[in-house]
Amino acid sequence: MNYLQPSEYELYGLETTTALSWVTAASAIVDAHCRRATLAIAQYTERLRTDNRQRPVRLTYLPLNPAAPATSPIVSARARYATPRRGELDGEELVWDAALAFGIPGTWVDLNVADLDVFPETGEVTLPLNPLGWTFTEIEIVYTAGLDPFPDAVKVACAQLVKNAQATPALNVKRNVFPDRMQLMYFSDSLLDETVKALLAPYVAQKVG
Repeated sequence: MNYLQPSEYELYGLETTTALSWVTAASAIVDAHCRRATLAIAQYTERLRTDNRQRPVRLTYLPLNPAAPATSPIVSARARYATPRRGELDGEELVWDAALAFGIPGTWVDLNVADLDVFPETGEVTLPLNPLGWTFTEIEIVYTAGLDPFPDAVKVACAQLVKNAQATPALNVKRNVFPDRMQLMYFSDSLLDETVKALLAPYVAQKVG
């Protein structure tokens, strides 16, 4: 996925004759730095631990964004019922005795996506409360996240990476080396200056434990 189109080169400070391979390579560095396959809207699956107090979970890839024609970024969700431990029942022993009798703890159940409270910018998802008080220990969520359209910060970062590459003597190679782009990726650490890192900071995937 290229984050700059040829029609945008001049707007972001690149020569209109810039080879497409430079932008393709710079876009690959953006993806690698942000720890994701693409900044465009894509589908992800995450399995996350929760606890018997139904604390919200936080998804890794942001912002959550529905893929048209869907209206919700959550595609599907399922959760595993918790097995209570001594001291955690708080007077609900009869409820959990019933759950144990029917083999509920440890089983997976599909959740109604509409029952989930979702905060797209933070990736926080709050699980629904079970009417019988049964809680979950683990949740698996299939969701879509990404940017559409790409913000100026991403485009500026991509253009700056191209400029940095073109200004690096070790990268003054013939254009036919690309689109292999391995040589440019080899120098990715030196091309990612502080300006580029700051521009991309909001889009770097952060795994929350």
